[in-house]
Amino acid sequence: MNASSEPLQFQMMTTQIGRITLNNPGRRNALTAKMWNRLTESLAAAAAEDELRVLVITGAGEHFAAGADISEFSTHYATPETSAQISRKISIALDAVANFPRPTLAKISGACVGGGAGIALACDIRFADASSKFGITPAKLGLVYPFADVRRLVQAVGLSNAKDMLFSGRIISAEEAKSMGLIDTLAEPYALDQTVRDYALSLCETSKESVRVMKQMFMAIAEGQRGETASTKQWFLEAFASDDFKEGYQAFLEKRKPKF
Repeated sequence: MNASSEPLQFQMMTTQIGRITLNNPGRRNALTAKMWNRLTESLAAAAAEDELRVLVITGAGEHFAAGADISEFSTHYATPETSAQISRKISIALDAVANFPRPTLAKISGACVGGGAGIALACDIRFADASSKFGITPAKLGLVYPFADVRRLVQAVGLSNAKDMLFSGRIISAEEAKSMGLIDTLAEPYALDQTVRDYALSLCETSKESVRVMKQMFMAIAEGQRGETASTKQWFLEAFASDDFKEGYQAFLEKRKPKF
């Protein structure tokens, strides 16, 4: 099987920027069980890349992902047991996105619905173009959105907006998504690729170790931590003895860019 026929692809775009592509464009990148498995595997492969600084997740063609592949429902949701199995696969994949040790950027065009919105919400920062449409529609299928996904949605858009989206299941425009905080940067379609690339390159100029530790802090906050712990104090203090701090401090004194 060649790379272009894989339902999900991981590749290094530069020595420091990786990309995972949801690759089912004929079905608007509808997410199959195989794609969820491959997402987990691809994230593990990306994490093993020592030089990786930032990971972009996007969809092939004109769409990010239009939700679950409905053609698999009769198989994967046939019984409580099969429903639990596929739900676990999806949960593992989404947690792997949320817990990825480097910054993750969602690059969104077209449909970003259901599980596609779940992937985007699990990313650290979301970029979208004006063609993008968002929706989370379990209420229209008689289903319930998983708790972890509801939590990520509330953290992104606030409680009232999350209630609106989940109760109504309505489709939201890119402009409304930007206003409620569902996406962080809204670009014109022609500019989206360059906007994401420029931002990814800017992250490559920062301290990999600083970003890694700060992401751990963000993850702890997202999981409910509200106060300082011995670990967070240690993370803060250890930075002063790091090689990156020595380089950053020296570069500041010499009025040059640091070489991390």
